Amino acid sequence: MASDITNQLAITTLNDPQPSDANWKDGLKIPSKDSRVQTEDVTATKGLEFEDFYIKRELMMGIFEAGFEKPSPIQEETIPVALTGRDILARAKNGTGKTAAFVIPTLERINPKSTKTQALILVPTRELALQTSQVCKTLGKHLGINVMVTTGGTGLKDDIIRLGETVHIIVGTPGRILDLASKGVADLSACQTFIMDEADKLLSPEFTPVIEQLLAFHPKDRQVMLFSATFPIVVKSFKDKHMNSPYEINLMDELTLRGITQYYAFVEEKQKVHCLNTLFNKLQINQSIIFCNSTNRVELLAKKITELGYSCFYSHARMLQHARNRVFHDFRNGACRNLVCSDLLTRGIDIQAVNVVINFDFPKNAETYLHRIGRSGRFGHLGLAINLINWDDRFNLYKIEQELGTEIQPIPQTIEKKLYVYESPENIPRPISSAPAQNQQQEEDGARRSNQRQGDNRQGFQQNQNQNRRGGRYQGQPRGPPRNQNQQGQLNGFNGQRTPRPAPPPQT
Repeated sequence: MASDITNQLAITTLNDPQPSDANWKDGLKIPSKDSRVQTEDVTATKGLEFEDFYIKRELMMGIFEAGFEKPSPIQEETIPVALTGRDILARAKNGTGKTAAFVIPTLERINPKSTKTQALILVPTRELALQTSQVCKTLGKHLGINVMVTTGGTGLKDDIIRLGETVHIIVGTPGRILDLASKGVADLSACQTFIMDEADKLLSPEFTPVIEQLLAFHPKDRQVMLFSATFPIVVKSFKDKHMNSPYEINLMDELTLRGITQYYAFVEEKQKVHCLNTLFNKLQINQSIIFCNSTNRVELLAKKITELGYSCFYSHARMLQHARNRVFHDFRNGACRNLVCSDLLTRGIDIQAVNVVINFDFPKNAETYLHRIGRSGRFGHLGLAINLINWDDRFNLYKIEQELGTEIQPIPQTIEKKLYVYESPENIPRPISSAPAQNQQQEEDGARRSNQRQGDNRQGFQQNQNQNRRGGRYQGQPRGPPRNQNQQGQLNGFNGQRTPRPAPPPQT
């Protein structure tokens, strides 16, 4: 009898239709492998695999279907500690995988059967909130977890309706979430995880009072995690007051990404647009982000770029929210090659296809410069940062080099393509599925309804000035044959007639 039972069990095991541990990945829809060269910023790992973290299989399915292969250094350091519930203070370079480093353990610890909100993720900008919420939805799509994004610029009515249903994770900007919590709409009494991305910005004087009020709505034994590339002195006071013996991670042996090559060109203000035109002609740009120091200059430059014959999007804080959302979504999906913006998009925005960042206006401080150039060279890939500077910028150039411990070189006559060009740009990862477009449209519809209800007819642009000018977009006509060099002008600092770099300011 015993032998008959043993034989039957053996037959049952061999004929089991359920997938075994060895082949559970076979049914996954894994995207094509990203074959671009990566730097040590993301490859200098301990050799761990995602399976080594012993996380739920459904979560690993979402991770692999999102195109992740192995954890980056910040993910290796953060995920095991975060899974224990310990407070974390993590500092790592831009574009090295910080978002997934806190999203993965957060998703793992969520109980989908509970109807309570269990995690709050705070970010400083609306665009970053949309991006982070999409990462949560993409990685957790097999977990049955509900993620909600809420920011200013939309009506409270839509958020109140959504919070009437089950929401496990809330992603948003501090002011809106505090408004919802103060009104008793968002119940954070069971919210065990409190995360701040771009924590240095969130702990600036404009946000700190709001952050402290939000913490009061959380249980006392909550887990607090802070992530950023830069940590000013205010972080220490917050840590001492609100964190419990945090585990500190610092992967900033150097501040700038190794894959980004930095150049400067001395250009008179009136020559900057011509220099930009030359860069467009000479460089092999996949996508570029061009930064200005003011919202007025953003729109003016976008118009100038269109007049040169290039299609161009623009984005700044004075635009309506639905217009900003649409510009961000379309640019991220490759609808346009060039985006002109203010420092609105310096924080955390991850657009894999951007290989060139141009500072049309040179930033005033090292922190802004670091976050700007970090929009290229994402996740260990290669990129260019080109700075157009005038005589008044020379002191800032020297100061930023000293503070960041980096070298910004004079731009050569020819830039080697191996420094920033991808061999197969068609293989660059885009947003994972069609879901982002659908979710994005829902967010935009909410913003549009809100603006209609409030009777807000303000525009971030003047529609009647140009027939091709739309919210955040200038649509240029197709370019004709390239202009000859005499028409473009001999541009000092780019065409081989460089002036010597001015001497650094005297030491005081």
